[in-house]
Amino acid sequence: MVEGTSLENWSSGNRAVGSNPTSSAVKTLGIDYGTKKVGIALSDDGGTVAFPYGVFPNDNQLMTLIQDLCQKENINTIVLGESLDFSGQPNPVMKKILSFKKTLEEKFFLSVFFEKEFLTSKQARNIQEDSPLTDASAAAIILQSWLDKQKKV
Repeated sequence: MVEGTSLENWSSGNRAVGSNPTSSAVKTLGIDYGTKKVGIALSDDGGTVAFPYGVFPNDNQLMTLIQDLCQKENINTIVLGESLDFSGQPNPVMKKILSFKKTLEEKFFLSVFFEKEFLTSKQARNIQEDSPLTDASAAAIILQSWLDKQKKV
């Protein structure tokens, strides 16, 4: 379980979950959403490199785990994998991903961006074979793709 502080420890009413007034370094959270497991990745403080963090079960504790991680790591942005098929149409899981995105935005007051996640789990398996952290590595691939695009802007 990820350690963190609860929202009750923050004194300001609508402060974003990851907003930590004592730290100037901010990070971006990457998410590879699955119906059973959710891969999590974090950027470095400068927002240039993505690292696999872990895999959370997709259960009733998921939002609490993400909230705690956002507070602990001073997250200011979330990047969520957009699941499309070979023709660019939404996969069946995309309806759940859209609902998940809306919940993240409403609960955490953070910007949530989509990044296409075409075959990221396969890429992660090619790099490290099949492991318990494959979903976290897929999240890192999604996040790194988004971070690289931000450098070009």
